Amino acid sequence: MSKDLRIKSKAFDGAMRAPNRAMLRAVGISDEDFTKPMIGVASTWAEVTPCNIHINDLAVSAKKGVRQAGGVPLIFNTITVSDGISMGTQGMRYSLPSRDLIADSIETVVGAENLDGLVAIGACDKNIPGCMIAIANSKVPAVFVYGGTIAPGSHRGKDIDIVSVFEGVGQHNAGAIDNDELRAIECSACPGAGACGGMYTANTMASAVEAMGMSLPGSSSNPAESEEKAADVKVAGEAVYKMLENDIYPKDIMTKEAFENAITVVMALGGSTNAILHLLAIAHAMEVDLSIDDFNRIQEKVPHLADLKPSGRFVMQDLHRVGGVQAVMKLLLENGYLHGDCLTVTGKTVAENLAEAPGLKEEQQVIMPFDNPKRKDGPLIVLKGNLSPTGAVAKLSGVKVKRHTGPARVFNNEKDATAAVMADEINEGDVIVIRYVGPKGGPGMPEMLSISGILVGKGMDESVALLTDGRFSGGTHGLVVGHISPEAQDGGPIALLEEGDLVTIDSEKKEITMDVSEEELENRRKGWVAPPLYTKGVLGKYAHNVSCSSKGAVTDYLNK
Repeated sequence: MSKDLRIKSKAFDGAMRAPNRAMLRAVGISDEDFTKPMIGVASTWAEVTPCNIHINDLAVSAKKGVRQAGGVPLIFNTITVSDGISMGTQGMRYSLPSRDLIADSIETVVGAENLDGLVAIGACDKNIPGCMIAIANSKVPAVFVYGGTIAPGSHRGKDIDIVSVFEGVGQHNAGAIDNDELRAIECSACPGAGACGGMYTANTMASAVEAMGMSLPGSSSNPAESEEKAADVKVAGEAVYKMLENDIYPKDIMTKEAFENAITVVMALGGSTNAILHLLAIAHAMEVDLSIDDFNRIQEKVPHLADLKPSGRFVMQDLHRVGGVQAVMKLLLENGYLHGDCLTVTGKTVAENLAEAPGLKEEQQVIMPFDNPKRKDGPLIVLKGNLSPTGAVAKLSGVKVKRHTGPARVFNNEKDATAAVMADEINEGDVIVIRYVGPKGGPGMPEMLSISGILVGKGMDESVALLTDGRFSGGTHGLVVGHISPEAQDGGPIALLEEGDLVTIDSEKKEITMDVSEEELENRRKGWVAPPLYTKGVLGKYAHNVSCSSKGAVTDYLNK
């Protein structure tokens, strides 16, 4: 007698569950199917962003893989929003909350429908951590599949992408390009389906998930519009069934060592600052003891090897052509940077998977050698000091400035700060501070790619610092520090900064400080009053439940 692979759907057995089965028969479940595991296919398909426009076809392929393996596939959908489309608008406040909405909705369907396994397909920035948090909380065998990267656009014979357009706005404001040139860049940047093409947040998180062992080897760098991507989802459907056969659960894969592998790959690739926020949130869901300080520990020993945008020359599709994330992992493992004994969704260890994988192609230029890295240590660092006692995050890839001291130019929202930059009211050496835009204060911790892109376009990205208790896009580069915590809304020191206070960012000491005495800060605190929180709708719920960014900005950090 064959093994019964059902974990939860056994609940539908027996005379008492005849009504439940009647409902399932209406969606095509047969007598034979009721003896098989029911496997959900969570699709983030939507027409609101190019990242996800192709996911519907991928979900259908995943369904075929589940069915052919012997399971009963059931597709369901969840939401997505586009950071690139909402960037710089009030809509950006919904971006980070969408991560938790995605996670909660997938977990809800898996739990309510008594599903035995899950294939989760995500593409845009918040889909990936949202799917992974859901996988952690659902506690059934699961595989994540990345929808894949977009191809680069082309303008004047050069590859461009969405960040080229944000920076083009700054060039236009500075008078370096005219309306026609900006429009030409706009119309060429995004040629089709797939997530933003550089080592931005989506590609960063996809790479991290593969390094963690929760997606198929080689799948994170396969482009959206490729035969390899179509194959990824079909094989993922088969892989979940095999995980059920072998009793492999997310808890067996997502260990502390697996998270360390993910951080290592993110550092080597020069990934997004958002990886820190999201990996902390996924670890929280898995009940893995990962802290913000673990990132500095790994940063100190892992070199930055990838010459990828936003600070480098190449995009994810270029990495795919020279061997992909899998080849980079093979290189890291061979040089002692990865835990090779971690289990993966294939049922094999990281080392076993990589033993069968080809290495980087010869004479490639995307990944630098260990003896000539982009940077001898990782580009993502956590800064602490009297301006951010519990930690802030900076990305230093391509940044030559090691220490910057300048007067604070304080703004309580992004709109006013952007207006000041566009009106040439910001001077070299200034430290722009945008506060009350943290997880609670935003609410939703909006990204600041619009203003950071304008600073780059105006040539001010290393002469002016930009600090915020909000976030930055994976496409941001320059002298920027985000995730400053505690946030202003919670009365963090950033709330007490005043115009003209001297602020110092020291990347070598990993410090972020303000030249204000403790006595003066205490005097200022006596007159500080927290602004009212949102009270209604999604943003109201989020503002009242979300944790500090140094804890991953999670919404179920209860009784901790």
